[in-house]
Amino acid sequence: MLMRTDPFRELDRITQQLLGGTGTWSRPSAMPMDAYRQGDEYVIALDLPGVDPDAIEIDVERNMLTVRAERRPVAKGDDVQMELSERPLGVFSRQVMLADTLDTEHIRADYDAGVLTVRVPIAERAKPRKVSIGTGSTRKQISG
Repeated sequence: MLMRTDPFRELDRITQQLLGGTGTWSRPSAMPMDAYRQGDEYVIALDLPGVDPDAIEIDVERNMLTVRAERRPVAKGDDVQMELSERPLGVFSRQVMLADTLDTEHIRADYDAGVLTVRVPIAERAKPRKVSIGTGSTRKQISG
């Protein structure tokens, strides 16, 4: 039900990790994610440790789910001298193509312990259902 939109995104993510690149709004870094089905919904879990919830945007346009986040530097005083800085800063983004069988009107999102969890319910029309079988005497004719 979920499709990757860019086959080279993973290569870009690995390259940025090796080169220590910082994501920008025009060229954001990728964020790691898991996606799975749980009951009647799809769950997408994205790692965003250290990101303020106010710095996370979730948009849905047609069937494209876009998550953008920005990890800003922590406030430092004049007397702080940075000895080591390995935590990536900047802009992170991920796009996921949602199938037509998902209900994009009822998406929910929660942020806890650095993980953004997006839940997308399966549309009622896509759920399995029983079809009753009529007999010859109960059929109705539809006039057009």
